[in-house]
Amino acid sequence: MIKHSLLRSVRPHCSKVVQLTLAHRNKSILSHAASAVLSSVKPFESPLSAAINNASKLIQPQKPVDDPFSIVSKEMSTLASNIGKLLGSSHPTLNKFAMYYFKSEGKHIRPLIVLTLSKALSEIPLAEKDSGARDESDVKSSSFSSGAEDDLSPLAILHKVNPDVVLNPLSRPMDDFPSETDGILPKQRRLAEIVEMIHTASLLHDEIIDNAAAKRVLSTGSTAFGNKMAILAGDFLLGRASVAIARLKNAEVIELLSTTISNLVEGEFMQLDDTSVENSDANRADFEYYIHRTYLKTASLMSKSCRASALLSGARENVVDGCYQFGRNLGICFQIVDDINDYAKFNSSSAAASDSVAKRALKTAPVLFAWEKFPQVGDMIRRQFSHPNDIKEIKELVKQAQGLEKTKELALKYSKDAIDQLKVLPDSEARSALVSLTTTLLDRQR
Repeated sequence: MIKHSLLRSVRPHCSKVVQLTLAHRNKSILSHAASAVLSSVKPFESPLSAAINNASKLIQPQKPVDDPFSIVSKEMSTLASNIGKLLGSSHPTLNKFAMYYFKSEGKHIRPLIVLTLSKALSEIPLAEKDSGARDESDVKSSSFSSGAEDDLSPLAILHKVNPDVVLNPLSRPMDDFPSETDGILPKQRRLAEIVEMIHTASLLHDEIIDNAAAKRVLSTGSTAFGNKMAILAGDFLLGRASVAIARLKNAEVIELLSTTISNLVEGEFMQLDDTSVENSDANRADFEYYIHRTYLKTASLMSKSCRASALLSGARENVVDGCYQFGRNLGICFQIVDDINDYAKFNSSSAAASDSVAKRALKTAPVLFAWEKFPQVGDMIRRQFSHPNDIKEIKELVKQAQGLEKTKELALKYSKDAIDQLKVLPDSEARSALVSLTTTLLDRQR
Protein backbone atom coordinates (compact mmCIF):
# COMPACT_ATOMS: atom_id res chain seq x y z
CA MET A 1 0.00 0.00 0.00
CA ILE A 2 1.24 3.46 -0.84
CA LYS A 3 2.25 5.32 2.26
CA HIS A 4 0.51 8.64 2.78
CA SER A 5 3.84 10.34 3.35
CA LEU A 6 4.67 9.74 -0.31
CA LEU A 7 1.49 11.43 -1.47
CA ARG A 8 1.78 14.97 -0.20
CA SER A 9 -0.59 17.56 -1.61
CA VAL A 10 0.24 19.71 -4.60
CA ARG A 11 2.03 22.88 -3.49
CA PRO A 12 0.23 26.17 -4.22
CA HIS A 13 1.34 29.83 -4.63
CA CYS A 14 2.68 30.02 -8.18
CA SER A 15 0.58 30.24 -11.36
CA LYS A 16 3.25 31.17 -13.85
CA VAL A 17 3.79 28.44 -16.47
CA VAL A 18 7.34 27.52 -17.39
CA GLN A 19 8.08 28.89 -20.87
CA LEU A 20 10.68 26.95 -22.83
CA THR A 21 13.20 29.16 -24.66
CA LEU A 22 15.31 28.34 -27.67
CA ALA A 23 18.71 27.08 -26.68
CA HIS A 24 21.93 27.35 -28.62
CA ARG A 25 22.13 24.44 -31.03
CA ASN A 26 25.45 23.29 -29.60
CA LYS A 27 23.96 22.80 -26.14
CA SER A 28 22.87 19.35 -25.15
CA ILE A 29 19.20 18.49 -24.87
CA LEU A 30 19.60 18.27 -21.12
CA SER A 31 21.18 21.73 -20.85
CA HIS A 32 18.31 23.09 -22.91
CA ALA A 33 15.85 21.60 -20.46
CA ALA A 34 17.70 22.92 -17.42
CA SER A 35 18.13 26.45 -18.76
CA ALA A 36 14.44 26.58 -19.71
CA VAL A 37 13.40 25.88 -16.14
CA LEU A 38 15.88 28.35 -14.67
CA SER A 39 14.80 31.13 -17.05
CA SER A 40 11.32 31.21 -15.51
CA VAL A 41 12.38 31.41 -11.85
CA LYS A 42 11.68 34.57 -9.90
CA PRO A 43 14.69 36.20 -8.21
CA PHE A 44 13.50 35.47 -4.69
CA GLU A 45 12.59 31.82 -5.34
CA SER A 46 14.88 28.82 -5.39
CA PRO A 47 14.88 26.98 -8.74
CA LEU A 48 13.56 23.81 -7.11
CA SER A 49 10.56 25.33 -5.32
CA ALA A 50 9.67 27.58 -8.27
CA ALA A 51 9.69 24.76 -10.78
CA ILE A 52 7.59 22.50 -8.54
CA ASN A 53 5.00 25.26 -8.15
CA ASN A 54 5.01 25.99 -11.89
CA ALA A 55 4.42 22.33 -12.74
CA SER A 56 1.67 21.83 -10.19
CA LYS A 57 -0.30 24.83 -11.47
CA LEU A 58 -0.39 23.90 -15.14
CA ILE A 59 -3.82 22.35 -14.58
CA GLN A 60 -6.16 23.89 -12.04
CA PRO A 61 -8.35 21.12 -10.58
CA GLN A 62 -11.81 21.83 -9.23
CA LYS A 63 -10.79 20.25 -5.96
CA PRO A 64 -7.24 19.32 -4.90
CA VAL A 65 -6.69 15.64 -4.19
CA ASP A 66 -4.25 15.06 -1.34
CA ASP A 67 -4.21 11.28 -1.69
CA PRO A 68 -4.44 9.85 -5.24
CA PHE A 69 -4.76 6.37 -3.77
CA SER A 70 -8.20 7.29 -2.40
CA ILE A 71 -9.57 7.64 -5.94
CA VAL A 72 -8.99 3.95 -6.77
CA SER A 73 -8.63 2.42 -3.30
CA LYS A 74 -11.23 -0.27 -4.01
CA GLU A 75 -9.40 -1.47 -7.11
CA MET A 76 -5.97 -1.27 -5.47
CA SER A 77 -7.13 -3.22 -2.42
CA THR A 78 -7.84 -6.29 -4.57
CA LEU A 79 -4.77 -5.96 -6.81
CA ALA A 80 -2.62 -8.57 -5.07
CA SER A 81 -5.40 -11.13 -4.72
CA ASN A 82 -6.38 -10.74 -8.39
CA ILE A 83 -2.77 -11.20 -9.47
CA GLY A 84 -2.59 -14.29 -7.26
CA LYS A 85 -5.47 -15.79 -9.24
CA LEU A 86 -3.59 -15.09 -12.47
CA LEU A 87 -0.46 -16.80 -11.14
CA GLY A 88 -2.04 -19.95 -9.80
CA SER A 89 0.30 -22.94 -9.83
CA SER A 90 0.11 -26.23 -7.99
CA HIS A 91 3.86 -26.12 -7.40
CA PRO A 92 4.09 -24.76 -3.83
CA THR A 93 7.53 -23.14 -4.11
CA LEU A 94 6.70 -21.44 -7.38
CA ASN A 95 3.42 -20.20 -5.96
CA LYS A 96 5.16 -18.81 -2.88
CA PHE A 97 7.92 -17.16 -4.87
CA ALA A 98 5.64 -15.68 -7.52
CA MET A 99 3.56 -13.95 -4.83
CA TYR A 100 6.58 -12.79 -2.79
CA TYR A 101 6.53 -9.19 -3.99
CA PHE A 102 2.79 -8.80 -4.41
CA LYS A 103 2.09 -9.57 -0.74
CA SER A 104 4.52 -6.89 0.45
CA GLU A 105 3.40 -3.34 1.19
CA GLY A 106 5.03 -1.97 -1.93
CA LYS A 107 4.13 1.29 -3.61
CA HIS A 108 2.53 -0.30 -6.72
CA ILE A 109 2.97 2.99 -8.55
CA ARG A 110 2.41 1.59 -12.05
CA PRO A 111 -1.02 0.01 -11.47
CA LEU A 112 -2.02 3.11 -9.50
CA ILE A 113 -1.22 5.25 -12.56
CA VAL A 114 -3.14 2.93 -14.91
CA LEU A 115 -6.21 2.78 -12.68
CA THR A 116 -6.30 6.51 -11.93
CA LEU A 117 -5.89 7.34 -15.61
CA SER A 118 -8.65 4.83 -16.44
CA LYS A 119 -10.90 6.62 -13.96
CA ALA A 120 -10.07 9.98 -15.58
CA LEU A 121 -10.82 8.52 -19.02
CA SER A 122 -14.25 7.38 -17.80
CA GLU A 123 -15.21 11.06 -17.43
CA ILE A 124 -15.06 11.54 -21.22
CA PRO A 125 -18.61 11.68 -22.66
CA LEU A 126 -19.68 8.45 -24.35
CA ALA A 127 -20.31 10.32 -27.61
CA GLU A 128 -16.58 11.13 -27.76
CA LYS A 129 -15.55 7.48 -27.33
CA ASP A 130 -16.01 6.63 -30.96
CA SER A 131 -12.59 5.36 -32.05
CA GLY A 132 -13.90 1.85 -32.62
CA ALA A 133 -11.43 0.29 -30.19
CA ARG A 134 -13.92 0.13 -27.31
CA ASP A 135 -14.88 -3.46 -26.53
CA GLU A 136 -18.62 -3.48 -25.93
CA SER A 137 -18.47 -6.86 -24.19
CA ASP A 138 -16.04 -5.20 -21.78
CA VAL A 139 -18.66 -2.54 -21.07
CA LYS A 140 -21.90 -4.51 -20.98
CA SER A 141 -20.93 -7.52 -18.90
CA SER A 142 -18.92 -7.80 -15.70
CA SER A 143 -19.23 -11.58 -15.65
CA PHE A 144 -18.29 -12.07 -19.33
CA SER A 145 -20.89 -14.80 -19.72
CA SER A 146 -20.64 -14.16 -23.46
CA GLY A 147 -17.30 -15.98 -23.53
CA ALA A 148 -14.90 -13.06 -23.58
CA GLU A 149 -13.04 -14.56 -20.64
CA ASP A 150 -12.58 -17.97 -22.20
CA ASP A 151 -9.16 -19.34 -23.12
CA LEU A 152 -8.41 -19.04 -26.82
CA SER A 153 -7.14 -22.63 -27.14
CA PRO A 154 -8.62 -25.82 -25.66
CA LEU A 155 -7.81 -26.39 -21.99
CA ALA A 156 -6.32 -29.79 -22.78
CA ILE A 157 -3.71 -28.08 -24.93
CA LEU A 158 -3.08 -25.01 -22.77
CA HIS A 159 -2.96 -26.64 -19.36
CA LYS A 160 -2.85 -30.39 -20.02
CA VAL A 161 -6.22 -30.77 -18.30
CA ASN A 162 -7.17 -34.44 -18.20
CA PRO A 163 -9.89 -35.72 -15.83
CA ASP A 164 -8.19 -39.14 -15.68
CA VAL A 165 -4.92 -37.69 -14.32
CA VAL A 166 -4.54 -37.42 -10.54
CA LEU A 167 -2.09 -34.49 -10.56
CA ASN A 168 -3.36 -30.93 -10.86
CA PRO A 169 -2.07 -28.91 -13.81
CA LEU A 170 0.89 -26.76 -12.82
CA SER A 171 -0.41 -23.71 -14.66
CA ARG A 172 -4.11 -23.42 -13.96
CA PRO A 173 -6.69 -21.63 -16.14
CA MET A 174 -7.10 -17.95 -15.33
CA ASP A 175 -10.09 -16.53 -13.49
CA ASP A 176 -12.60 -14.17 -15.08
CA PHE A 177 -11.85 -10.50 -15.60
CA PRO A 178 -12.42 -8.22 -12.59
CA SER A 179 -15.78 -6.46 -12.57
CA GLU A 180 -16.33 -2.85 -13.64
CA THR A 181 -16.01 -0.35 -10.78
CA ASP A 182 -16.88 3.34 -10.90
CA GLY A 183 -16.29 3.63 -14.63
CA ILE A 184 -13.04 1.63 -14.72
CA LEU A 185 -13.58 -1.18 -17.22
CA PRO A 186 -12.75 -4.83 -16.44
CA LYS A 187 -10.02 -4.94 -19.08
CA GLN A 188 -8.48 -1.77 -17.70
CA ARG A 189 -8.31 -3.40 -14.28
CA ARG A 190 -6.71 -6.46 -15.82
CA LEU A 191 -4.28 -4.16 -17.63
CA ALA A 192 -3.16 -2.71 -14.26
CA GLU A 193 -2.52 -6.24 -12.97
CA ILE A 194 -0.54 -7.19 -16.08
CA VAL A 195 1.63 -4.08 -15.78
CA GLU A 196 2.51 -4.93 -12.18
CA MET A 197 3.35 -8.52 -13.18
CA ILE A 198 5.73 -7.32 -15.91
CA HIS A 199 7.36 -4.82 -13.57
CA THR A 200 7.80 -7.40 -10.81
CA ALA A 201 9.33 -9.89 -13.24
CA SER A 202 11.86 -7.22 -14.21
CA LEU A 203 12.68 -6.68 -10.52
CA LEU A 204 13.34 -10.38 -10.00
CA HIS A 205 15.76 -10.39 -12.92
CA ASP A 206 17.35 -7.00 -12.23
CA GLU A 207 18.25 -7.78 -8.64
CA ILE A 208 20.46 -10.61 -9.83
CA ILE A 209 22.15 -8.38 -12.40
CA ASP A 210 22.88 -5.44 -10.10
CA ASN A 211 22.79 -7.03 -6.64
CA ALA A 212 19.66 -5.10 -5.70
CA ALA A 213 19.88 -6.20 -2.08
CA ALA A 214 21.96 -3.07 -1.64
CA LYS A 215 19.18 -0.94 -3.14
CA ARG A 216 16.09 -2.04 -1.21
CA VAL A 217 15.23 -2.45 2.41
CA LEU A 218 12.97 -5.44 1.75
CA SER A 219 14.79 -8.75 1.45
CA THR A 220 14.94 -9.46 -2.26
CA GLY A 221 13.74 -12.58 -4.02
CA SER A 222 17.23 -13.79 -4.87
CA THR A 223 18.46 -13.49 -1.27
CA ALA A 224 15.33 -15.17 0.06
CA PHE A 225 15.14 -18.03 -2.46
CA GLY A 226 18.32 -18.06 -4.57
CA ASN A 227 19.25 -16.78 -8.02
CA LYS A 228 17.95 -19.76 -10.01
CA MET A 229 14.51 -19.58 -8.47
CA ALA A 230 14.43 -15.79 -8.96
CA ILE A 231 15.14 -16.19 -12.68
CA LEU A 232 12.56 -18.96 -13.08
CA ALA A 233 9.92 -17.05 -11.11
CA GLY A 234 10.49 -13.97 -13.27
CA ASP A 235 10.09 -16.10 -16.40
CA PHE A 236 6.89 -17.60 -14.98
CA LEU A 237 5.48 -14.12 -14.30
CA LEU A 238 6.22 -13.01 -17.85
CA GLY A 239 4.64 -16.17 -19.24
CA ARG A 240 1.43 -15.70 -17.27
CA ALA A 241 1.39 -12.00 -18.11
CA SER A 242 1.66 -12.87 -21.80
CA VAL A 243 -1.40 -15.11 -21.56
CA ALA A 244 -3.34 -12.34 -19.83
CA ILE A 245 -2.22 -9.87 -22.51
CA ALA A 246 -3.51 -12.13 -25.31
CA ARG A 247 -6.89 -12.43 -23.62
CA LEU A 248 -7.41 -8.68 -23.79
CA LYS A 249 -8.12 -9.37 -27.49
CA ASN A 250 -7.03 -5.94 -28.70
CA ALA A 251 -4.32 -6.13 -31.33
CA GLU A 252 -2.66 -2.78 -30.60
CA VAL A 253 -2.77 -3.30 -26.83
CA ILE A 254 -1.18 -6.73 -27.27
CA GLU A 255 1.55 -5.20 -29.43
CA LEU A 256 2.17 -2.37 -26.95
CA LEU A 257 2.49 -4.58 -23.89
CA SER A 258 4.55 -7.21 -25.66
CA THR A 259 7.11 -4.61 -26.78
CA THR A 260 7.48 -3.30 -23.23
CA ILE A 261 8.98 -6.65 -22.26
CA SER A 262 11.64 -6.44 -24.96
CA ASN A 263 12.19 -2.75 -24.14
CA LEU A 264 12.99 -3.62 -20.52
CA VAL A 265 15.63 -6.09 -21.67
CA GLU A 266 17.07 -3.61 -24.21
CA GLY A 267 17.30 -0.91 -21.54
CA GLU A 268 19.12 -3.23 -19.18
CA PHE A 269 21.60 -4.20 -21.90
CA MET A 270 22.22 -0.52 -22.62
CA GLN A 271 23.02 0.08 -18.97
CA LEU A 272 25.33 -2.94 -18.77
CA ASP A 273 27.13 -2.08 -21.99
CA ASP A 274 27.36 1.73 -21.95
CA THR A 275 29.26 3.11 -24.93
CA SER A 276 30.94 6.48 -25.40
CA VAL A 277 31.75 7.89 -28.80
CA GLU A 278 35.00 9.78 -29.26
CA ASN A 279 34.25 12.89 -31.32
CA SER A 280 33.11 16.49 -30.88
CA ASP A 281 29.50 15.40 -30.35
CA ALA A 282 30.32 12.75 -27.76
CA ASN A 283 28.65 14.55 -24.87
CA ARG A 284 25.44 15.16 -26.78
CA ALA A 285 25.40 11.58 -28.04
CA ASP A 286 25.79 10.22 -24.52
CA PHE A 287 22.97 12.47 -23.27
CA GLU A 288 20.69 11.12 -25.99
CA TYR A 289 21.81 7.58 -25.16
CA TYR A 290 21.01 8.23 -21.49
CA ILE A 291 17.49 9.51 -22.23
CA HIS A 292 16.77 6.62 -24.61
CA ARG A 293 18.02 4.10 -22.04
CA THR A 294 15.83 5.77 -19.42
CA TYR A 295 12.82 5.46 -21.72
CA LEU A 296 13.42 1.76 -22.35
CA LYS A 297 14.10 0.89 -18.71
CA THR A 298 11.23 2.76 -17.10
CA ALA A 299 9.15 5.02 -19.33
CA SER A 300 8.25 2.41 -21.94
CA LEU A 301 6.08 0.39 -19.55
CA MET A 302 4.43 3.52 -18.12
CA SER A 303 3.79 5.20 -21.46
CA LYS A 304 2.53 2.14 -23.32
CA SER A 305 0.26 1.05 -20.47
CA CYS A 306 -1.24 4.57 -20.38
CA ARG A 307 -1.81 4.40 -24.13
CA ALA A 308 -3.32 0.92 -23.75
CA SER A 309 -5.77 2.17 -21.12
CA ALA A 310 -6.89 4.98 -23.43
CA LEU A 311 -7.33 2.54 -26.32
CA LEU A 312 -9.46 0.22 -24.21
CA SER A 313 -11.66 3.17 -23.24
CA GLY A 314 -12.42 3.96 -26.88
CA ALA A 315 -11.01 7.49 -26.64
CA ARG A 316 -10.13 9.49 -29.72
CA GLU A 317 -6.64 9.63 -31.20
CA ASN A 318 -5.64 12.95 -29.59
CA VAL A 319 -6.52 11.60 -26.15
CA VAL A 320 -4.72 8.31 -26.80
CA ASP A 321 -1.59 10.20 -27.89
CA GLY A 322 -1.83 12.57 -24.91
CA CYS A 323 -2.03 9.64 -22.50
CA TYR A 324 1.04 8.08 -24.09
CA GLN A 325 3.00 11.33 -23.79
CA PHE A 326 1.88 11.72 -20.18
CA GLY A 327 3.23 8.27 -19.34
CA ARG A 328 6.44 8.85 -21.29
CA ASN A 329 7.30 12.10 -19.54
CA LEU A 330 6.25 10.76 -16.14
CA GLY A 331 8.35 7.62 -16.64
CA ILE A 332 11.47 9.56 -17.60
CA CYS A 333 10.96 11.89 -14.63
CA PHE A 334 10.49 8.86 -12.37
CA GLN A 335 13.78 7.28 -13.46
CA ILE A 336 15.72 10.55 -13.27
CA VAL A 337 14.56 10.95 -9.66
CA ASP A 338 15.87 7.42 -9.00
CA ASP A 339 19.18 8.47 -10.56
CA ILE A 340 19.30 11.55 -8.34
CA ASN A 341 18.87 9.32 -5.30
CA ASP A 342 21.57 6.96 -6.57
CA TYR A 343 24.04 9.78 -7.11
CA ALA A 344 23.28 11.39 -3.74
CA LYS A 345 23.92 8.06 -2.03
CA PHE A 346 27.18 7.60 -3.95
CA ASN A 347 28.30 11.18 -3.24
CA SER A 348 27.95 10.68 0.50
CA SER A 349 29.73 7.31 0.49
CA SER A 350 33.30 6.11 0.06
CA ALA A 351 32.32 3.62 -2.63
CA ALA A 352 34.96 2.52 -5.13
CA ALA A 353 34.27 2.56 -8.87
CA SER A 354 33.68 -1.21 -8.84
CA ASP A 355 30.94 -1.03 -6.17
CA SER A 356 27.34 -1.40 -7.35
CA VAL A 357 26.41 1.97 -5.83
CA ALA A 358 29.13 3.72 -7.85
CA LYS A 359 28.37 1.81 -11.05
CA ARG A 360 24.77 3.04 -11.03
CA ALA A 361 25.62 6.62 -10.03
CA LEU A 362 28.40 7.08 -12.58
CA LYS A 363 26.03 6.38 -15.49
CA THR A 364 23.56 9.14 -14.66
CA ALA A 365 22.82 12.75 -15.64
CA PRO A 366 24.87 14.52 -12.89
CA VAL A 367 28.07 13.05 -14.34
CA LEU A 368 26.99 13.88 -17.90
CA PHE A 369 26.34 17.48 -16.89
CA ALA A 370 29.84 17.62 -15.43
CA TRP A 371 31.22 16.29 -18.73
CA GLU A 372 29.50 19.12 -20.56
CA LYS A 373 31.56 21.64 -18.60
CA PHE A 374 34.74 19.63 -18.07
CA PRO A 375 35.92 17.65 -21.15
CA GLN A 376 38.22 15.45 -19.05
CA VAL A 377 35.15 13.69 -17.65
CA GLY A 378 34.73 11.97 -21.03
CA ASP A 379 38.13 10.30 -20.62
CA MET A 380 37.18 9.23 -17.08
CA ILE A 381 33.96 7.66 -18.36
CA ARG A 382 35.78 5.78 -21.13
CA ARG A 383 38.29 4.30 -18.70
CA GLN A 384 35.44 3.55 -16.27
CA PHE A 385 36.92 5.71 -13.51
CA SER A 386 39.76 3.25 -13.03
CA HIS A 387 42.48 5.74 -12.05
CA PRO A 388 43.13 6.11 -8.31
CA ASN A 389 41.82 9.69 -7.98
CA ASP A 390 38.94 9.46 -10.48
CA ILE A 391 36.19 8.96 -7.90
CA LYS A 392 37.31 11.88 -5.77
CA GLU A 393 37.74 14.09 -8.83
CA ILE A 394 34.37 13.30 -10.41
CA LYS A 395 32.56 14.20 -7.19
CA GLU A 396 34.27 17.57 -7.16
CA LEU A 397 33.63 18.21 -10.86
CA VAL A 398 29.94 17.34 -10.53
CA LYS A 399 29.74 19.76 -7.62
CA GLN A 400 31.44 22.55 -9.58
CA ALA A 401 29.20 21.94 -12.59
CA GLN A 402 26.07 21.87 -10.39
CA GLY A 403 25.30 18.52 -11.96
CA LEU A 404 22.94 17.35 -9.25
CA GLU A 405 20.97 20.60 -9.27
CA LYS A 406 20.66 20.55 -13.07
CA THR A 407 19.45 16.95 -12.93
CA LYS A 408 16.74 17.94 -10.47
CA GLU A 409 15.69 20.70 -12.85
CA LEU A 410 15.60 18.19 -15.69
CA ALA A 411 13.27 15.92 -13.69
CA LEU A 412 11.03 18.91 -13.03
CA LYS A 413 10.95 19.74 -16.72
CA TYR A 414 9.67 16.24 -17.54
CA SER A 415 7.17 16.49 -14.68
CA LYS A 416 5.82 19.73 -16.14
CA ASP A 417 5.55 18.15 -19.60
CA ALA A 418 3.65 15.17 -18.15
CA ILE A 419 1.13 17.42 -16.40
CA ASP A 420 0.69 19.49 -19.55
CA GLN A 421 -0.48 16.39 -21.45
CA LEU A 422 -3.35 15.87 -18.99
CA LYS A 423 -5.17 18.79 -20.60
CA VAL A 424 -6.69 16.31 -23.07
CA LEU A 425 -8.78 14.87 -20.22
CA PRO A 426 -11.90 16.45 -18.69
CA ASP A 427 -11.50 18.16 -15.33
CA SER A 428 -12.19 15.63 -12.58
CA GLU A 429 -10.94 14.35 -9.25
CA ALA A 430 -9.07 11.59 -11.09
CA ARG A 431 -7.23 14.09 -13.28
CA SER A 432 -6.40 16.17 -10.21
CA ALA A 433 -5.07 13.00 -8.58
CA LEU A 434 -2.76 12.42 -11.55
CA VAL A 435 -1.41 15.96 -11.19
CA SER A 436 -0.82 15.39 -7.47
CA LEU A 437 0.82 12.02 -8.09
CA THR A 438 3.13 13.47 -10.74
CA THR A 439 4.38 16.30 -8.52
CA THR A 440 4.82 14.15 -5.41
CA LEU A 441 6.88 11.57 -7.30
CA LEU A 442 9.55 14.25 -7.52
CA ASP A 443 10.20 13.83 -3.80
CA ARG A 444 10.19 10.05 -3.77
CA GLN A 445 12.85 7.94 -2.10
CA ARG A 446 13.57 4.30 -2.86
